[in-house]
Amino acid sequence: MEPRQRRWFLREPSPDARMLLLCMPYSGCGASMYRAWPATIGEAEVVPLQLPWRENRMREPHFGTYEELAAALLDDVGELLTSRPYALFGHCGGALPAFETVIGIAERGLPAPVRYFVSSQVAPQDGPWGRFLGLDDQGLRDEIAGLLTAMGAAASADELVDLFIDVMHADLEANRKYFRPAGTVPCPITALGWDDDVEVPHRLMGGWQAWAPTDKVVLPGTHYTFLDAPSALVRVLADRLTLGSGSLAP
Repeated sequence: MEPRQRRWFLREPSPDARMLLLCMPYSGCGASMYRAWPATIGEAEVVPLQLPWRENRMREPHFGTYEELAAALLDDVGELLTSRPYALFGHCGGALPAFETVIGIAERGLPAPVRYFVSSQVAPQDGPWGRFLGLDDQGLRDEIAGLLTAMGAAASADELVDLFIDVMHADLEANRKYFRPAGTVPCPITALGWDDDVEVPHRLMGGWQAWAPTDKVVLPGTHYTFLDAPSALVRVLADRLTLGSGSLAP
């Protein structure tokens, strides 16, 4: 019997993958934003997550809050996390729902991820943070146009901006509502900053150390450099997604 196709994946993870890297999309975007990433990094298969109200799930309502998103995701894919090691990655507006998923995993008693990778985002006790949160509609439309260009779309694709704008508004509202006092999670954290990132300067990311042992890496690039899976980022991920004798590297 063919494995069922979960709505959270563009394609089901390979049953032969030794490890999974679950990648949460950026605010306003869907799983296809990871199309430039390799299929595998280190020993992990790259698995972009698809969220409701975008791309092939456009007919579904918005997830609401990060807590509701994490609960719905784990209701459907939680059993998958018991079958092999896995890690989570999130950048900026995708980092906080990914982290709320880590918290939900711990609350449900599921096996902990081997690592959580956070890129360009402050810790939840230090937010919400970000210039996008205070933009008016036109300012947000301009930023979406820039994001689409960075993702390879035509700069003049106004119809694409129209598709993104409502999703972006709802995602930013979820960001505004999200706050957690510092606590603990049962996995190490790698905090990834970018030396030319003016949206979330890497110096603001120190709060992640309150949650778990954290190593911080500053990479060359801007806020959107991660979209192209630059070699420096892939190396950092691969070095920490190597299965050894029951432990992470490094």
